[in-house]
Amino acid sequence: MTPEEERTAEGILYTDFYQLTMAQLYFRYGMHERDAQFDHFFRSYPDYGTHQAGYCINAGLQWLVEWMQTARFGEGEIAFLRSQKSASGQQLFADDFLAWLKQHGTFEGISIDAIPEGRVVHPNIPLTTVRGPMAMAQVLETALLNRLNYQTLIATKAARIHQAGRGRSVLEFGLRRAQDKAGNAGARAALIGGADFTSNVGLSSLMGLPPKGTHAHSMVQVFMALGQGELEAFRAYADVYPDDCLLLVDTIDTLNSGVPNAIRVFEELRQKGHEPVGIRLDSGDLAHLSIRAARMLNDAGFRDVRIVLSNQIDELVLLQVLSQIEEEAKAYGVDADHLIGRLIYGVGTRLITSAGDAALDGVYKLVAVCQDDEWKPAIKLSETVTKVPNPGHKRAWRLYDRRQRATADLLGLYEEDPAAMDPVILRHPTQADTSRTIKRENLTAIEPLHVDILREGKLVYDFPPLEAIREQRRADLERLDPGVQRLVNPHIYHVSLTEKLWNLKRDLIREYK
Repeated sequence: MTPEEERTAEGILYTDFYQLTMAQLYFRYGMHERDAQFDHFFRSYPDYGTHQAGYCINAGLQWLVEWMQTARFGEGEIAFLRSQKSASGQQLFADDFLAWLKQHGTFEGISIDAIPEGRVVHPNIPLTTVRGPMAMAQVLETALLNRLNYQTLIATKAARIHQAGRGRSVLEFGLRRAQDKAGNAGARAALIGGADFTSNVGLSSLMGLPPKGTHAHSMVQVFMALGQGELEAFRAYADVYPDDCLLLVDTIDTLNSGVPNAIRVFEELRQKGHEPVGIRLDSGDLAHLSIRAARMLNDAGFRDVRIVLSNQIDELVLLQVLSQIEEEAKAYGVDADHLIGRLIYGVGTRLITSAGDAALDGVYKLVAVCQDDEWKPAIKLSETVTKVPNPGHKRAWRLYDRRQRATADLLGLYEEDPAAMDPVILRHPTQADTSRTIKRENLTAIEPLHVDILREGKLVYDFPPLEAIREQRRADLERLDPGVQRLVNPHIYHVSLTEKLWNLKRDLIREYK
């Protein structure tokens, strides 16, 4: 694509066609500037088949807002819409609607409340609340879901991998396996969720981090094809990068060639006053090979060099690898704890594609419409009760128990204040006979989750730097019950409604039916 074509494809027309046809209908019936509220939330955690998530990590908000502040209908976009024809050959979008779009087709009237990036989030709690003129709030739906669902999905996967790896360093290597430009969004989300660095150079620059990487098998293959062999390839790499020498050792034979040749080069480096970084294992039985390689490195005096593990790593693979190391290391004279402490994980395909569950079940639902300066709650009915959204203008709070652990997220109407309730009654979102009562004295904190992001198109929030977002993630996870964090069959975290919101939802369902 040319730069102009790229701007067109990724600008205001980065939406589904039906958003525009609905916008014209609202215009035709005089509803286009009527204020409406949409909630963005996800219905269920990622389910990877053999294991499930018990929480998600919110991500993507800053990139969405930055896109909103530049997206608008210009001459090119209007010309394209004017060229669209109906089934009878008539102009599909009328000139008066297109004139309105050209003048008002921006997100300058939109207000957003949202849960900040990096926070632990749960189903049915609005991550993002959009308020503003109906037509443009509708047009926003596709771009919002595209940006927020994906980054939240990948940040969640990264957090689980980081947890499975027991806090050891995680390097994101997925750019080559990502879906086109999703490589950038996915790398950013991975950095929020738990990856320490990424191999993506451009994204690293944007995030203020040094890019990380080693070398490919092809470098060794070149030297082999020219008759110089693996050892000379390693020597060449060490010559160019004497203080950053990390060698990929499985091109020929990991234990009989790669590791011995790496040790020889490391000894030569040390004689020249340099310390090697480590080796990388990218195939085979990673647990067994890391134990054997560690023993060889230890015996050669390189007890503290790093061992990078890559090749289709995800949270379950890491659980199995570390469990095997703990079981087998002693038999080879290797300290399992010391070995695990020197591991680094290079994670690619299974992170950037969220292998096992490739899409977050995030939706964007109308929950209120303004009429005569009064907000009218709206609801969508469904044969599946779990798909019925919670109506009205709402806020969410996180409740902390006496252990200072998060015990529930509570969703209520905007004017409510759980801090003034005693006891606090938590109603199940769909089951009429299920509720929970907590005395106020048993709660150490009631924390509002939403913050103001945009007010009628004006940014009123300072997006924090990456490290602050990561610190927020770490703090939230520390306060989350270990059972909810469990990588397989996690405990169910309670998401509840206030009595007032539950009654409103019940009454609307009865009225609509």
